[in-house]
Amino acid sequence: MASLLRPSTFSRVWRLLTLSAALFSAWHASAQAPSPTVDAEPADEVSRIPLDAPLLYELLLGEMTAAQGDAQDAVALLLDAAGKTNLQALYQRATEVALRARSGPLALRSARAWQQAFPQSRLANRYLLQILLMLNRVSDTVEPLSQELAATPPGSKAAAYLAIAQLYRHASDKKLAAAVVEQALQADLNDTANAPAAWAMLGHMRLAAGQKESALEAARHAQQLAPDNGAAALLALELLENHVPQAEPLVQAYLERTPALAIRLAYAKVLLDQQRLAPAQVQLDAAVAQAPDNLEAWFTLAATHAQQGQWNDAEQSLQRFTDLIPTLATPEQRSAAWKQAGLLGARSALAAKNHGLAQQWLERIPPTENDFTVQALRATVLARQGKLKQARQLLHALPAEGKQQTQRKQQAEVQLLRDAGAYAQAYALQAQLQAQDPENPDITYETALLAEKIGQLDTMEQLLRSIMARHPDYHHAYNALGYSLADRGEQLPEARRLIKKALEYAPNDPFITDSLGWLTYREGNLPEALSLLEHAYRLRDDVEIATHLAEVLWVSGDPARARSLWRAALQRDPDNAVLRETLQRLNVQP
Repeated sequence: MASLLRPSTFSRVWRLLTLSAALFSAWHASAQAPSPTVDAEPADEVSRIPLDAPLLYELLLGEMTAAQGDAQDAVALLLDAAGKTNLQALYQRATEVALRARSGPLALRSARAWQQAFPQSRLANRYLLQILLMLNRVSDTVEPLSQELAATPPGSKAAAYLAIAQLYRHASDKKLAAAVVEQALQADLNDTANAPAAWAMLGHMRLAAGQKESALEAARHAQQLAPDNGAAALLALELLENHVPQAEPLVQAYLERTPALAIRLAYAKVLLDQQRLAPAQVQLDAAVAQAPDNLEAWFTLAATHAQQGQWNDAEQSLQRFTDLIPTLATPEQRSAAWKQAGLLGARSALAAKNHGLAQQWLERIPPTENDFTVQALRATVLARQGKLKQARQLLHALPAEGKQQTQRKQQAEVQLLRDAGAYAQAYALQAQLQAQDPENPDITYETALLAEKIGQLDTMEQLLRSIMARHPDYHHAYNALGYSLADRGEQLPEARRLIKKALEYAPNDPFITDSLGWLTYREGNLPEALSLLEHAYRLRDDVEIATHLAEVLWVSGDPARARSLWRAALQRDPDNAVLRETLQRLNVQP
């Protein structure tokens, strides 16, 4: 917080031997300056206070004592002067001296004295509220928070609610914080104009406290009171993001009434994060129809098409995105957009096995000689063209400063070798990474997957279980081991336990759902397996999910649909190992 009496002022006092005039001048000027942490109130009462010699001496002594680090005596002197003059600026100064000394109790004492002397002062009340929260005395904040809300003009309520959520975000007891804020909000929660936003803010706090059901109830209250209010929709989106699917109808209802582009795009991104590509695409199609010049919508739509293997649609959406790049305001923005487009276009073309098109997209990226992401993708294009040696040389030539960049180079090289089917070489290089950083769960996970590729199943299981022990929320490890056991028809009860555990962390993940469906098939429960795999395929049109679904359809007596799925999968990825093994094992010609 800003000092009301700066040290330079006092040196000027002593040098010029004009103590009274200089001190008064500095005090008056600084009292007009707002605090950087709370809005200051007018302090022009300073000019009306008669400054006699004893008072000036007390002020000077208080400031010198503060400068020497004796906050206790300094605050006592300043509060005594404040009481004699009834001047807010001195109460504020005493409080700031205590805060600068990091003495919470002393600051609280000063703020309480200030608030008692000026019970209608919003500035005093705000200081008191912030200090109580700084001391984590959340229960004591009901009264100052209620007072601040009562003094807030109607037009500023929405902003005030946002500020309240920020103020309480560091409270150690989040449930208590939500309860205290709810108590202080009672008047607003029952006010027609303010209730929707107030309920939404309370819902955010409940969610932060882990009270998902109560947060959902708040969202429903908010939308019922004002169906067109975006605050309820934003809370519902946050709930959906936190795996509360019951909140999704609230988002959908809002968009039906009020097609707000920002909320539609946010909804699409939540769906994408949950691997729900088809419904995400529905929202993105609506977004580009609503705002045909929105770059973000076109780029996200292109990426969604690519994830679903819809290469022609991805190319068209990406082309629309590049057509809009010249509308960006600055060269830096345009350069960044071309890089985004080039990387997505190249990756999509690679996935479609169109290496020439991938090269063309890379050539559209502005010159970035040492940009690791771009150069690594150039190396991937070379490797896919059969030029693995040149690809590895390109990676080796990239500069690397420090452990992290060196690690990224090695990981990129491992991926090149893996894509080329050189699993033994890939594993040897990955094992070096594992030895260098054995606590990194991502590196350990990749090492385990490569160990399986070269038949070291015991090593794979040991590595995956080590991740589970050190990082119990790393759901990929549970799924990988569960699927491996299920695919080999071994320890099926253990496989089920592992896959169900993974689903607890990622309930909408299509690949984990696919694992559960495949396990259920191995257990012999065809109807349940079919239901699970159909659900996984609806969530994600993936070649391996389609392959599993087709096999269950084939065994269940629906060869026509099975062949249709296999043919579509072959068109998208004819070299897929799972697909080729399945067709060979079943002796099927799609």
